[in-house]
Amino acid sequence: MTETKHPSGAPWRNFYGRFKGKTLRPNQKDYLESDLDALSPGAVSWEENPDRMPLDLSAVFDGKPLWLEIGFGGGEHLVHQAQTYPEVGIIGCEPFINGVAMLLGKIRESGVSNLRVHPGDARDLFDVLPAGSVEKAFLLYPDPWPKKRHHRRRFVTQEHLAPLFQVLKPGAEFRVATDIPDYVRQTLIEVPKAGFDWLAEGPSDWRHPWEDWYSTRYEMKALREKRMPHYMTFRKPA
Repeated sequence: MTETKHPSGAPWRNFYGRFKGKTLRPNQKDYLESDLDALSPGAVSWEENPDRMPLDLSAVFDGKPLWLEIGFGGGEHLVHQAQTYPEVGIIGCEPFINGVAMLLGKIRESGVSNLRVHPGDARDLFDVLPAGSVEKAFLLYPDPWPKKRHHRRRFVTQEHLAPLFQVLKPGAEFRVATDIPDYVRQTLIEVPKAGFDWLAEGPSDWRHPWEDWYSTRYEMKALREKRMPHYMTFRKPA
């Protein structure tokens, strides 16, 4: 069976989240117009890279270890990690343009130089990341899609996890945080099915955040609403 293609050459990929929310403020529009192109990790889009040539990460991060945050929201955690680990290069992936604008403002304010931004679907980035190139990945408070009929839209499905597994380096860590019990259940089924090992040995391993954790606005909302965060750590076998 021939795979259906977009006129650009891209495979048809359903995307169910929002690309844009409230009207951007003038300073946010300036961030997008002035800063976004300079923070690109390279040719990710199908229009720029129809042959899906792998990104030259050595040119982007000068040989630094590569980390990836999938769906960075407002960018709080992403900037914190960049500040804490200047020896690492980090790519943040987020299709919601308001969140991208928020991150760009935080990058300007913090002055970090080891971040790159892909304002689009993570699957397009997975296409062009070299196999085994990512040493750590984060999936923090992803869209829960609470209705059962929408669970196939969640990130923790094989459609997303298989290419993530491919781009991770053997031994790489994959962190998942969520406050939705059913998302925890699906994560613990699907992520090991994709080949990852869950590293928890007891309840404290998922009840307490990582030592370098930075609480996001989504987590703060969950805590206000009395929902319990879960912090799950997986690893791609070495």
